Amino acid sequence: MARWRAKPVMEGKGVLFKKFAGIDVFDIEVDELDPDKFIEVVAALEPTFGGINLEDIKAPECFYIEQKLRERMNIPVFHDDQHGTAIISTAAILNGLRVVEKNISDVRMVVSGAGAAAIACMNLLVALGLQKHNIVVCDSKGVIYQGREPNMAETKAAYAVVDDGKRTLDDVIEGADIFLGCSGPKVLTQEMVKKMARAPMILALANPEPEILPPLAKEVRPDAIICTGRSDYPNQVNNVLCFPFIFRGALDVGATAINEEMKLAAVRAIAELAHAEQSEVVASAYGDQDLSFGPEYIIPKPFESALDR
Repeated sequence: MARWRAKPVMEGKGVLFKKFAGIDVFDIEVDELDPDKFIEVVAALEPTFGGINLEDIKAPECFYIEQKLRERMNIPVFHDDQHGTAIISTAAILNGLRVVEKNISDVRMVVSGAGAAAIACMNLLVALGLQKHNIVVCDSKGVIYQGREPNMAETKAAYAVVDDGKRTLDDVIEGADIFLGCSGPKVLTQEMVKKMARAPMILALANPEPEILPPLAKEVRPDAIICTGRSDYPNQVNNVLCFPFIFRGALDVGATAINEEMKLAAVRAIAELAHAEQSEVVASAYGDQDLSFGPEYIIPKPFESALDR
């Protein structure tokens, strides 16, 4: 696809920055596929901008590009597809575990997908206490295990498990407390959901069609807490809850980077907002919905005014 076709997406992102955080944005579409040349283009823009939001760059190039730009530039560089998704997903998981009274250090998580969002989600969750040995990741080739292939990408190798002969998502889902889907539609079946642990959390984040539709999951597991990337179901994992506001904070304090401590602070703050009494704006916008903290409300709504505090 021609790179200029990304312009409507980028313009839309700019509107969200302005609407939610009052940040003026220039959308810049770079017609360059070579990561090092792309880095040179972006780095040269530093004197003009207060921060850089990278958008729609695939893995593994996105990890390299962001790392190199962060090393070179003295302004915040933030890849929203990684960290925005990770911050909101992690906030949802913290709240979901609170609802079902499970400890993050004890739960087991199975992940479908090993791209930018999935890796960033796992990194944040590990920083908050999820045990690495309790994570199993599946990509398009199946379970990621040690020795599966030579020259495995470092981001995948970091989560490769000891080979126990299990090869598929169906093999490893039994007893899982959390399913994190950053892959594609219909990856998770009802039979798999049945095998998950008590009160499982299912984050089916593929868009526009999730790994499993919430009604199908609820049909076999009424005790499940389910998040998707869609606005027509409860618990939408929406990056707009994060990226405008973390940039607003970074710009206001003159930060030269968005570091891990800032991301973790954002996770905790967003998680706590779901416990708070809703503002009048949110209440009027979602008047027919029960927005009290519980299984169907573990993530605040985008119009919550406290997000910019």
